[in-house]
Amino acid sequence: MTLAQVVRRAAEAVDPNDVDAAVGDFERAFEDADEPVRALDDVEARVGEVLSDLDPAIVNGSLSMMGAITNYLSYRRDELHAKPEELMRLAARAEWKGDPPQVVLDWLDERGVQL
Repeated sequence: MTLAQVVRRAAEAVDPNDVDAAVGDFERAFEDADEPVRALDDVEARVGEVLSDLDPAIVNGSLSMMGAITNYLSYRRDELHAKPEELMRLAARAEWKGDPPQVVLDWLDERGVQL
């Protein structure tokens, strides 16, 4: 599985109707990332760079979750086929040790996802 495939799976979970332009921007940033994700040591740094460019003030919940899910799936590829709600829950718990920022809590709440 490549990093681009992991990012596509994150996009499917975060924006299933493909209407969020910010999610599309994140996805495009990794569209050529054809390296096997298991062979990469810098996934979190790469994700952080893209998030910093796209959302420097950390005000976009969907982008924060894109980063969290991408990071999570880079380690837990066995969860690739988890239901979107479960994937969001697991990624948020892992990324923020169960205490995500308010923008993420609000975003999750809007989607009926409880930690």
